[in-house]
Amino acid sequence: MHLDAIMKLTTGQDTSPGKKSVNEDSMGIYVPEEGLLTLKGAAAVIADGVSAAEAGREAAEICVQAFLNDYFSTPGTWSVETSVQKVLTATNRWLYGRGRQFVDSQRGYVSTLSALVLKSRTAHLFHVGDSRIYRLRNGKLEQLTQDHTTRIDDENTYLARAMGMDVKLDVDYRRVSIDQDDVFLLTTDGVHGYVPLSVLEQTLLEYCGRPQACCQRLIELAAEADSPDNLTCQVLCIDKLADAEADEVIRRLSTLPLPPPLSKGMKLDDYEVLKVLHESSRSHVYLVRDLESGRKLVLKAPSINYGDDPACLERFTMEQWIASRVTSLHVVRVVDPLRPRTFLYNLMEYVDGMTLQQWIAENPQPDVHEVVQIIRQVARGLMALHRCETLHQDLKPGNIMLTSDGTAKIIDMGSCWVAGIQEIAAPMERDLALGTLDYSAPEYRVGQQGDRRGDYFSLGCICYEMLTGKLPYGDDFDKAQGWNKMLALRYQPAYQINPLVPVWMDGALRKIVHVDRSKRYAELSEWMHDLEHPNPEYTQQRFLPLIDREPIRFWKSVSAMLALSLVAVLWAWLNSR
Repeated sequence: MHLDAIMKLTTGQDTSPGKKSVNEDSMGIYVPEEGLLTLKGAAAVIADGVSAAEAGREAAEICVQAFLNDYFSTPGTWSVETSVQKVLTATNRWLYGRGRQFVDSQRGYVSTLSALVLKSRTAHLFHVGDSRIYRLRNGKLEQLTQDHTTRIDDENTYLARAMGMDVKLDVDYRRVSIDQDDVFLLTTDGVHGYVPLSVLEQTLLEYCGRPQACCQRLIELAAEADSPDNLTCQVLCIDKLADAEADEVIRRLSTLPLPPPLSKGMKLDDYEVLKVLHESSRSHVYLVRDLESGRKLVLKAPSINYGDDPACLERFTMEQWIASRVTSLHVVRVVDPLRPRTFLYNLMEYVDGMTLQQWIAENPQPDVHEVVQIIRQVARGLMALHRCETLHQDLKPGNIMLTSDGTAKIIDMGSCWVAGIQEIAAPMERDLALGTLDYSAPEYRVGQQGDRRGDYFSLGCICYEMLTGKLPYGDDFDKAQGWNKMLALRYQPAYQINPLVPVWMDGALRKIVHVDRSKRYAELSEWMHDLEHPNPEYTQQRFLPLIDREPIRFWKSVSAMLALSLVAVLWAWLNSR
């Protein structure tokens, strides 16, 4: 697809030492090719090395080079914010570490930085120091960043924040919408400190569509205003935004036809169907043999019922892309086809074994230690997904495979939510979650956006079911409609069903499947630790409600109280006669 169908930019940038002998400013713009432009966006960064620092020029150059090189090397599954924050944090630590060789580390490798990432229909701004980012829209110029300076007197200010100034970096982050014909301007203080806002605005309008000439003119104006500093500016014009219709999205998602339903013995691209593993309204899954290599693989194809559903096709085409970017023994591996595909399908490794659903059915009284061993493996796979800012959203026993040697693997990425993909605008509505009701976190059922703790809830339900053969809230969970009904659900302690489950382990289970996600574990590693090591908070039974700790005693007490109440009422009635 031609670049114009996604985003079209015209850019310009210029810099000058001005009246100084050395130029301590640095700048850079990178507009990648089609695929990376969609996934990561275009980027511009400007940096002003602090003149009072010993290595300000080097710091500015490092900031720009590190940003442009490292940002585009971050995983495509990461959001812009996560990617940039990690890059800037690493760069800042390096600058601060190098600066400690000087007597005053705050005068070592120190620089301002303002960065702009244009992705889909959103501009992501990152800012520290007193360089600036502006946006011209409908003839009006607006400053989008706030200077990090502190005024000493009427004439003098000093930087309160900068790259390399402190081991802890505090960066302003802001998201603003992008409209076609928007113009973004980035400047160092040598320009905006001496060219009034009205003149900046007028010049951008006068040089509309000519960003390079505009930059040169702004530097001339700053020099004419007797600016004593280095002079640097960048201009980015949004000429065209991605605005595909649903039909165009479908065409982009798949230029290949959908295969018809297959049966045993049929062949597709030299893959022979050995067995139909699964069929649903969404997809068909087959065990196949590559006739060229003899290798057994799993072939997954979308149902022909969804050939005109862009949201479904997007999820399907993303499934193999997601799995190929997650590195874990406990997440199913994708396989690149050795031959060109004539139909739309995905290939994955064949996992010889059984689903966890089958394992649960065959192990009604499992060894608690074995359950924890399996759950630990699934947790590792889930954490690998989460490191890629990817939520599985359909974690259930049927989507976990156990090999003959006991290795657990998460399969089926068709319901995944990927932060980096969600930032890309689409004409169709994306589902918040597509998981199975029994294991889906309560927040999804009331239409809230999920997070990692939604997957934690699902994993907790799976662990509970492995230990007890039941789900933590029983049949009432499916019937609960609305948030108040869900909050009223009663958790049934696992040790009441399976006496082999320790009380402290049940405490960890109770917390991971809490209806209110704010009361669940914040990190999966913490839950795994409590699942294997007695947490003092859960070892004391006195912390449990009496109805959970001793249900028979609880109901006997209730009955006794009711009997006493009845006797008291009768006594009062007799005395009143």
